[in-house]
Amino acid sequence: MNDNQHLLDAYSSTVSGAAETISPSVVKIEVRHRTQRPWGAEETGGAGSGFLFTANGYILTNSHVVNGATEFMVTLHDGQRFHAEKVGDDPHTDLAVIRIHVDGLIAAAFGDAKALKPGHVVVAVGNPLGFGTTVTAGVVSALGRSLRSQSGRLIDDVIQTDAALNPGNSGGPLVNSRGEVVGVNTAIIHGAQGMCFAISVSTAKLVAGQLIKEGRVRRGFLGIAGQSVRQLAHAARFDGVRVDRGVLVAGIEKDSPAEEAGVQKGDIIVAFDGKPVADIDDLHKLLTEELVGSHSRITVARGSATVALPITAAEAKAA
Repeated sequence: MNDNQHLLDAYSSTVSGAAETISPSVVKIEVRHRTQRPWGAEETGGAGSGFLFTANGYILTNSHVVNGATEFMVTLHDGQRFHAEKVGDDPHTDLAVIRIHVDGLIAAAFGDAKALKPGHVVVAVGNPLGFGTTVTAGVVSALGRSLRSQSGRLIDDVIQTDAALNPGNSGGPLVNSRGEVVGVNTAIIHGAQGMCFAISVSTAKLVAGQLIKEGRVRRGFLGIAGQSVRQLAHAARFDGVRVDRGVLVAGIEKDSPAEEAGVQKGDIIVAFDGKPVADIDDLHKLLTEELVGSHSRITVARGSATVALPITAAEAKAA
């Protein structure tokens, strides 16, 4: 047997071993949507993937798989089917948790996404186009990507892979060579080949914990409609540094934290709590759960002056 054959056998063993480890935890999720039309109620269906991450039935999947659905049906690896309930979902990270009330299940093990490097072998398992427990393999193409969710916020720390994904793979696990979950498959780029994305398990664990605890992820809210501006007419000075980017305040909600703080339409936000704000995404990243109800400071460029205003973020409503 030549060296190439040995390498091929080793690769095959790695992929099949990882698939064998994770497959018992992978589930198919079928959903029903009920929409009220002028002529009556209309029902539509959809499907995706997910995986058990506790032995008592908690399942991670994508928000876009379950969001707005009224009925959930889960099919396990062995063909058993159960009705499920939604625990919570977070469109901002495209993650959701549902649950079936069954004990003694095989839960997936979480891996360490930070240990990944470009070129590492990864395996995706899911139910693309209704074909159950489909295995695809590839490599990590890049790390630390950002992907915009359907809510408009950026999802950070996204894994790019060339492991083939198709509709129905959404919510399934991306695993390392040991069959440990390192990501939640979430998106493909239509029209491109070999460009697929998974939300890092680091994000998934954090969000899943909050969804189980509270059914939602708490984030700060200021009540500002804004747009990123790349070049200020008059560069502001923040902590002695010239700042030429920020967020232009295009509108302010009535009775919002921004209105109460004295933020004005036309102001340009350049910092929040002492941290520079170059664009909308910077501001979103800073509005964490810890800021809800706490006293903060927003710094705006107003005309040729820089003004610091005390502000208390409220809790954002569920998307």
